[in-house]
Order: sequence, then C-alpha cells, then structure tokens
Amino acid sequence: MENFMKYDKVTAFGIIAMAFVVVSSNVLVQFYFGSFLTYGAFTYPLAFLVNDLVNKFRGPHAAQKVIFWGFVVGVFCSFLGSQIQGEFGPLVTLRIAIGSGVAFLLAHLTDIKIFNLYRNMVWWFPPLLSSFLGSIIDTFVFFYIAFSASLNFIEPNNDVSWANDTIPLLGIFGSDAPFWISMAFADLFLKFLLALIFLIPFRKITLTYYREEAL
Repeated sequence: MENFMKYDKVTAFGIIAMAFVVVSSNVLVQFYFGSFLTYGAFTYPLAFLVNDLVNKFRGPHAAQKVIFWGFVVGVFCSFLGSQIQGEFGPLVTLRIAIGSGVAFLLAHLTDIKIFNLYRNMVWWFPPLLSSFLGSIIDTFVFFYIAFSASLNFIEPNNDVSWANDTIPLLGIFGSDAPFWISMAFADLFLKFLLALIFLIPFRKITLTYYREEAL
C-alpha cells in the first residue's frame, strides 16, 4: 500500500475528502428520503466533484489514487455494515457490497477518462459530461447488481423480492417496472441535478486555486 504522506497537498486533500464522502454516504444511506431515495443519495455525488477537482489540478494519475483510497474506504465500510444486523438482516448484503464496489470503480474511472479527454474544452464541459456519464454507470450498475432478480444466484438467501415488485415508474408514469428501476431513476435524476449545481463550487474552487497559484 502506498505511503499516504508522500502525496502532495491537493491529492492528500482529495483522498481525505473522498473518504469523508464515502463514509458519510454509507451512514446516510440507511435513512430514507421519500419513497425512492435515501439521504446518502444527496452526499454521494460529491465524490464526482472531488474526483474532477483533483483531475483538474493534478491530472488523471492523481485522481486514480484518490479513487483507489475511496474504494479501500468503501470496502471497509461494507465490511463493517455486513457485521451489523438491522431489522431485515445485515445492513450491507453481499450483493450491495459487490454492487457498490464495482459501480464505484467503473463510474469513477470512466469519469477520469472522460474528464481528461475533454479537459481542454470550455471549463464546464469536462466536469458536466464526465459526471453525467459516470452517474449513469454508477446508478444502473449498482442497482442492477444489488437488486435485480436475474442475479439472485449471487446471494440466494438475500430476499430482494420487494425490490422487484412492479409499480408505475416513479409512482407516476403509466409503464410498470420493478421497484428498483424507480429507485435507480430517482437516484440518477438527483445525480444529474447535483452535477449541474456542483458546477458552481467547481468553478469557484478552480478560479481561487489558479489565482493563488499565480501569486
């Protein structure tokens, strides 16, 4: 494992910020907000902001280090959650642990690649496009692995029948779909909204950083 102390301040701060986002999101995901969301859905998208800022200031290699440490923290949180019994079993099931880990890596490595590919375009385009594409991957990979009935063989004793009961999409559209699809779309719409909002701190932080660097 790499020596944390050798990282520059930006990368080190990114690692700390990412760890905070991952831990807080793992805690807040236990509390529901409405029918389809949890409070963790409001904090987790900050991970894309952290990733993009490190990529902007230090490049893709530094961003990959931040994602590595975020993944390590996420695995630790999943292990702890699997040891805590809730009303319906462990707080973190095997499928949730696998889904969150795979989704985290795929989404954020994609975010890094897309951001770096378009980093020389107008300032808002790289973080917005990379966050949008990363969010799509993160959302549907996680919810599919964690709750789809087609993957019940991964953890046969984990009853996810509740997530596969069909309802009108998001409770308002005519087409019926498994409940987890509505959760996924609600989560994705929130991620898109927050990606737009986070352009404000992204711009402010980058302008402040380069202004101080020029002094």
